Amino acid sequence: MKKLIVVSLVVLVSVLTNMALAGVPLNNLEGVGGIAFNPLAYTAGTNGDANSFLGENFSKPQIGIWNVHLHEVGIDWTTFGVAETLFKRVEVSYGHETIGWSNHKTIDKDNFGTKVLLLPEDDILPAISIGGVWKHTTFDVGPDAHKSGGDYYLVGTKLVKALPLPVLLSGGVLSTQGQTLGVLGFNDQRKEVLFGNVDVLPLSNVAVGFEYRQGAHYDDFKNADYWDAHVAWFVNPNLTLVGAYVYTGDKASTSKVGLGDGVVLSVQYQF
Repeated sequence: MKKLIVVSLVVLVSVLTNMALAGVPLNNLEGVGGIAFNPLAYTAGTNGDANSFLGENFSKPQIGIWNVHLHEVGIDWTTFGVAETLFKRVEVSYGHETIGWSNHKTIDKDNFGTKVLLLPEDDILPAISIGGVWKHTTFDVGPDAHKSGGDYYLVGTKLVKALPLPVLLSGGVLSTQGQTLGVLGFNDQRKEVLFGNVDVLPLSNVAVGFEYRQGAHYDDFKNADYWDAHVAWFVNPNLTLVGAYVYTGDKASTSKVGLGDGVVLSVQYQF
């Protein structure tokens, strides 16, 4: 799969055309409508078809595949996510993650998400959504953590068109128990952290952006902050390709749990 993604990127980046925007949000690493780590307030899935069996109240689904290669610690992290929106307000999503880690047993993680659009975006106000993700990991967490836990978030997203180039701004607050996004289990404590995204659209089919997620600090486990710099290529109204550099904290740190840096590739498809 990784070879297929690389070949697709090499071929398509050489054929820059001014095509229509495929669509944001993407399916993030956990399947939720967002970018890579963070959710966006926008709900996933293109509009339903009035002539279909399900009608306009059920969107067409979208899927996303990610591969995160963290070479410093020998992690190859592959995810698959699917999401759609009901009644143009309620997003439901599922994501499965497989984390291959050198000298460790492979870890699987499942994510079940729901997002509710409270306020649609207009000319002045951002879109505002609340959401939650229930997660389960197969990692052997030991006596001081749990294999299942949940995140809850409030997020606002706005596409600013009044600037020389369109800019997508998004940010919010996340309540979490996750240790390394829940891959390494879930803490007894719950902490609130901040997250945000900035994306500039230099062309109608290209977005260049930066993403940040604050690491939650529990008494016995301190997550590092995560960030990535990414380029998204909206190949056509259905297909999006993403490449990114990610940093998840210093792997040698004795105070925070980090997994070093690496390369991220993604293929996204909206039906």
